[in-house]
This record gives sequence, structure tokens and C-alpha cells, in this order.
Amino acid sequence: MRALGIDIGTTSISAVVAETGKRELERSFTIANGSFMKTDSPWEKIQDPDSILQTVFKLLEEIFKEYKDIEVIGLTGQMHGIVYLDEEGKHVSPLYTWQDGRGNLPVEDERSICEILEKDFSIKAYSGYGLVTHLYHCKKGLVPEKAVKVCTIMDYLGMRLTGRKTPLMHSSNGAGLGLYDVERNLFHKEILRQNGADTEILPEITDEFTCIGTWRGIPVSVAIGDNQASFLGSVEEAESSVLVNMGTGGQISVLSEKYFTAKGIEARPFVKGYYLLAGSSLCGGRAYACLESFFRSYAEALGVGDIDHYGVMGKLLDKQEKSGSLKVLTTFSGTREHPEKRGTIKNIGTDNFTPEALILGVLEGMASELYKMYGRIQKGLSFPGRKIIASGNGIRKNRHLQEIMSKKFDMYLELAKREEEAAYGAALCGMITAGSLTFGEAVGIR
Repeated sequence: MRALGIDIGTTSISAVVAETGKRELERSFTIANGSFMKTDSPWEKIQDPDSILQTVFKLLEEIFKEYKDIEVIGLTGQMHGIVYLDEEGKHVSPLYTWQDGRGNLPVEDERSICEILEKDFSIKAYSGYGLVTHLYHCKKGLVPEKAVKVCTIMDYLGMRLTGRKTPLMHSSNGAGLGLYDVERNLFHKEILRQNGADTEILPEITDEFTCIGTWRGIPVSVAIGDNQASFLGSVEEAESSVLVNMGTGGQISVLSEKYFTAKGIEARPFVKGYYLLAGSSLCGGRAYACLESFFRSYAEALGVGDIDHYGVMGKLLDKQEKSGSLKVLTTFSGTREHPEKRGTIKNIGTDNFTPEALILGVLEGMASELYKMYGRIQKGLSFPGRKIIASGNGIRKNRHLQEIMSKKFDMYLELAKREEEAAYGAALCGMITAGSLTFGEAVGIR
């Protein structure tokens, strides 16, 4: 038996074919997403659903020409964003992505939706979360006239594959929309109503890994959040492992049977009886990319091109003491709680203001931001973390960051076995749905 996993990422779309017996990844595919739509507003981050679907269906045709025995399809993708749907289950809006900034714009008494929710209702929800976006549209009269439901882009793919006219959304994605009571597994409908939203627009929720229909006779599993899918596809000893993902953003994730939240820590639904405790750094690997861009701009001003700046940065680190004297706070894109916050560089002196010290300081800042979040989880739950599982190209391709992260957490670090972790996790979700695998077997829970 083979399972297919599909991951609709923000910048790329990936798929994997996995054999279910030994859970071996047989082949992976990655295509650029390239669906961002041009806009005059710098805070607006939207993508074209038609472009995304065309890319996915073209990829599916390519895969099914080679693999005739795929027996289940699992789905995942970028969390938080929403698409509006009409009565026929077709989109009537762009995809408003998780990066969209309208939730931080003033709408009422100079306050943003995020500020209204926190100060008036004690609800922490962030710009880019689907229901924050929806409340902004409600306040501004921007909800599409024909809209009757909302869902994520991977739920929409599931609908188009199976012919569903209404979405069935897993609780991992439901919580990702915001205004969701994770402990009770339901939306805060009354708060939505008080802010002018019609709650009939909300999708149906399930907390099971279940089949939503078939495509060409093949069962399609309900889509799950990419954080949950990445954990499922990376971690095989969940009771003692910490997942650290470093891509465009950064993230730390720990599996827990207890519901727990703290500053910067969300409890996200996973399967019945288990939560994924997650903390996210908005800049993450982008902080290192910003530094590379800084060096590249200077080199280009000198008339020097065609240089592997990341390679040069690595060589500089090879001769730098692995204990930085520059203290860099890498909140270059703010934080979930304080989007206006920015980074800092401290302790600059005439003896340490060097490129290599700055490079090291940025890497240590990236690690420190996630370690602080882990510290809150560890303090609250006494989690017995013994090993870091590292995923994402931001850390997979940077041995210096691997060393720094391992030292900061005082844990052994190993790379996730498979590079397309989320797509592979979606395939495993499909296997669990099909009954060929249990959740405990997948993550090593005894």
C-alpha cells in the first residue's frame, strides 16, 4: 500500500509517496507556489486559489502516471489563512494568508481587531488568523456577497478533490483560524456575533483523522495543520523529543497530554487526548537571510557579484569563538504578542564589531528566541526533553546553527530523517485514517 501526502506551503507545494508497511518515503516532489497576488497595500498578503489548484492538479497527474497503487491521500498546508466559499463550494475570494496584516489595522476607536479581542474579550488572536481577517472584513463591509463558508486552502483542496460543497475541517485547522476554545473544541461563536459576524459561515469541525470523500475512488483524509503534520512526519520518540523547525519563521513544538498555555505558547489540537504545544518566532530563518542580504548589498555596491555569501558567512564562523559577545535580539518582524517590536544589537565594542561576531550573534539570537519559549513549557510541565529533532532548511543547511541550538538547549540534536516533513506527515495522517497505522505507532507513544 502507498499513501500520498500533499503540503500546500506558502512558497512551495510539496508531495510525497510513502510505502505504508515500513513507512518508507519513496519519492518526493516540490514545485514553487508562485501564487502571490500583487497589491498596493504592503500589509496585504493574498494568493490566488486557482493558481494553487492548477499547480496541485498538474502535480497529481504527474504522480498518478507513475504510481497506480496509491490507496489514500493525506493533506496539509499553511495554517491560519482563509478562503471564502459560495453555496457550490467554489471560492469567491483570494486566499488571505497567515502573513496578512489587516488584523493589526485600526477599525474601531483607533483599535485593531487584535486589540479589540484582547482588551474587550481576553482573547489572544493574531493578524493573519482567518477569523481575525474575517472580523476585519465584517467591520469594513468587505465580506464577499456570495460567501457562505470559510476554510483553509488545504480544506478547499480536499473539497475540490472530493466534490464536497461544504468543508469538514480538522480541529487543528479550526484552532488555527483563531477564536477557538481548544479545551472545549469549539469556536467562540458569541464573541463572533458580538463583533458582527454571522456564525453560519463557520465550517463543520471534527477531532478525528477521518475520510472526507474520494478522488477517483481513493479515500481523501481530512486536512491537518502543517505544524501537526510536521511533528507527525519528524518525531518518532514524542515523549522525550522537542521539534525545532527553522524555515521562514521558527517554531518549537512539544507533544502533551495536558492542556497548557503560557506567554507565546499555544496549545493546539492534535488527536483526542493530545495537544501540540507550540511557540513561534516570526522572523526565524529569515533573520539569517536578512543578514545575508545585508552583506550581498554591500558586495554589489562594490561591483562584486556571483558570490556564495552563505558560504563566506560559514567560513567566517569557522574561525569565530562559539560564544558570542554581540547580543542580538532577532525579533526583526516583531512577535505574535507585539507585532510592532523590533530587534536590537547590544554590547558593541571596538573589539567585537566584526562580521563574524554579528553572524554568530544572529544565530545565537535565533536559538535564544525559541529556547525562551521552550523554557516556559519546561517550567510549566517539567517536560523531560532529551533530544532535539531539527527540521526546515534554515537549520538543516546550517551546521553552525545546529551546534548553537544543541548547546543552548543542552540536548543532542539530530536532523529529521525526511526533508518534506509536513507532506510526509500528511501521508501518515492518511495511513492513520485508512487504519494501517495508529497515532501511537507514528510518534512512538508506548
